[in-house]
Amino acid sequence: MTLTIYTNKMNYKHILTSCIVALALVFSAQAQQTPAPKQTEAISIVGATAHIGNTEVIENSVVVFEDGKITYVGTDVSKAKGNQIKAEGKHVYPGFIAPNATLGLVEIDAVAATDDEDELGKMLPHVRSLIAYNAESQVVESMRPNGVLMGQITPQGGRISGTSSVVQFDAWNWEDAVIKKDDAIHLNWPSGFSLSGSWSDSNRVWEKNKEYTKEIDEVVAYFQNAKTYVPGSKERDLEFEAMAGLFDGSKALFVHADGEKEIKDAISFKRKMNLERVTIVGGYHAYKVAEDLAANDVSVLVQRTHLNPSFEDDDYDLPYKLPKLLSDAGVLVALEGSGRMERMNSRNLPFYAGTAAAFGVEKELAVQMITLNTAKILGMEDQIGSLEAGKDATLFISEGDALDMQGNIMDKVYIQGRDVSLETHQTELSDRYSKKYQE
Repeated sequence: MTLTIYTNKMNYKHILTSCIVALALVFSAQAQQTPAPKQTEAISIVGATAHIGNTEVIENSVVVFEDGKITYVGTDVSKAKGNQIKAEGKHVYPGFIAPNATLGLVEIDAVAATDDEDELGKMLPHVRSLIAYNAESQVVESMRPNGVLMGQITPQGGRISGTSSVVQFDAWNWEDAVIKKDDAIHLNWPSGFSLSGSWSDSNRVWEKNKEYTKEIDEVVAYFQNAKTYVPGSKERDLEFEAMAGLFDGSKALFVHADGEKEIKDAISFKRKMNLERVTIVGGYHAYKVAEDLAANDVSVLVQRTHLNPSFEDDDYDLPYKLPKLLSDAGVLVALEGSGRMERMNSRNLPFYAGTAAAFGVEKELAVQMITLNTAKILGMEDQIGSLEAGKDATLFISEGDALDMQGNIMDKVYIQGRDVSLETHQTELSDRYSKKYQE
């Protein structure tokens, strides 16, 4: 009897070991490309049309970078040095930035063990997305071939979702990836209305939220308590400690809201709490209060432009032209892509900007909405967002117009000066099956 039990244990261990080895082989075969080595020599991109990111364009440009930093941008060919890349007829852009993204927090929606985008609870300012960020995500890897090279990794759920951080998309781990730690806290503003019934009910109607005022009062009370909290108190409060940056300006508050009333109330909340940096995320009806947003220095991360109108009486092209409506009113506008299949669709960020350009936004301003404007909203305009001396050499060379699906063909991608691979799981599959049908 004893021998039989022992043999079964040995068989179990053998099976378990075999499974672990098999899984390891699967994951190693599907792992992200090895991060590129540090830049060791000066690189000059010569002859390309440079889209600076601040609406300026330089034809026949010279872009030089060393040790991961841009050192020269202009037209003086004598400034070129090191490895010179001839790029006549091509375009060079600063790396695009995907704000309000859950990239690296979820790998497979149907596998709970890979889902780290939210936590249990309601008020979670102390929950940090950064430490859950998976730098080896295949989804993150797929951003680079479209020029999306950085992102604001943002938690979801609750009333206060937590604290986001900004990363670049070529790293071994989150410590290597981070370029701005704990940049903002995300607040899901209470909704004044909600749809009745289940999503499958064809007779759903909009109903007033009777708890709206109460829910706002809870948010106000929470912020007031956080504001009066004294760091170093005998009874330490991690939640309130995480909130401290909102009141000294070192952190921004991102308010997720879409309705006109909700956005108006969020503006009043900014004034009441004397908050320095507030951004509306989504902002579907933000154009209705655009003047108030501009007057109160509240920026907007506009929802993805590839959407249908939400209400019957909305213009058919409202999602497409929303960036222009806000920008024309003097609001600082950047683009984000949350929504259905948000992680996979984040690679379409340049095409969201292209749609904004097709519906009235000047082309280079559309580029700015996914580069320098985003950097400004993140408080990082001195480091990223444009092709200017002293900033990170996070940029790419495209065969054509990067905001157009046909022109967005990467020739070279650099993140902090490192020559980054453009291979992904998708390109491997493409090569594999292209060869199959060629045979």
